[in-house]
Amino acid sequence: MISIGLISDTHSNLGADVISHIQDCDEVWHAGDIGNIETADAIESIGPPVRMVWGNIDYKELRNRYEKDLIFSIGGLKVYMTHIGGYPGKYYKSPYRTIKKEQPGLFICGHSHILKVVPDKVNGLLHMNPGACGYKGFHKFRTLLKFDIDGGKIKNLRAIELGLRGALRTEEE
Repeated sequence: MISIGLISDTHSNLGADVISHIQDCDEVWHAGDIGNIETADAIESIGPPVRMVWGNIDYKELRNRYEKDLIFSIGGLKVYMTHIGGYPGKYYKSPYRTIKKEQPGLFICGHSHILKVVPDKVNGLLHMNPGACGYKGFHKFRTLLKFDIDGGKIKNLRAIELGLRGALRTEEE
């Protein structure tokens, strides 16, 4: 069993509360809009291996370091992760073409700042968006997802609510 911490849309702010939830995971995945290189470095320094894609606010330094799309297999599950993807029945063209070609069992995107987990029966996959765990944006609550992968299946899926977006906390809290 492999435990995953899934975050997105940090927008240059990685709170201590986010770190406390993902530091015990086997891997940490970030679905884009990292914000800056310091935030990327902070995520990578937590300990678990990291998989990140860049998002629409991430500029040259992050785009040179990470990919726009990641397609990989882990624990018997094929995963496709990108930042802007849409939702089942309303995918953007490029991600939809990749979904059709690669046939992942799990599709992950960020961008909307809205936590959503939706089965896509037409394409035979589970769609996940962890919402936004940063403080910048239009979301009301900061969120992330945690789950396990075992035998090619998602198990123990948990949505973590971190509190109101406007309640910026210091590292000392």
